[in-house]
Amino acid sequence: MGTLEHTGMDAPASRAVEITPSDSSDVTQELRALSISVAGALKVTTAGGDTVTFANVPAGIFPVRCKRIWSTGTAATGIVGIY
Repeated sequence: MGTLEHTGMDAPASRAVEITPSDSSDVTQELRALSISVAGALKVTTAGGDTVTFANVPAGIFPVRCKRIWSTGTAATGIVGIY
C-alpha cells in the first residue's frame, strides 16, 4: 500500500502536539481539534480570528479549529492539539 495523500482539514488527523496555553504565542500549526483531559473553561483564538471563551468544555475531543489557546481564561488541562 502507498502513503495516504489526503491531508486537507476534512481528512483524519495525522499529527498531535502537547499544548502549553499562552497569552502571547500562537501554535505553529492550525489545529483541527483539541483533546482535553480535564474539563474546564477554554479560551481560544479560532482559525478565523475570533477570540472566545467556552465556559465548560468536557473531557474528550473538542472539534474547534484554532491557532491560539490562551493561558488567561483557560482552566481545562491536559490539552493536546490535533492536526
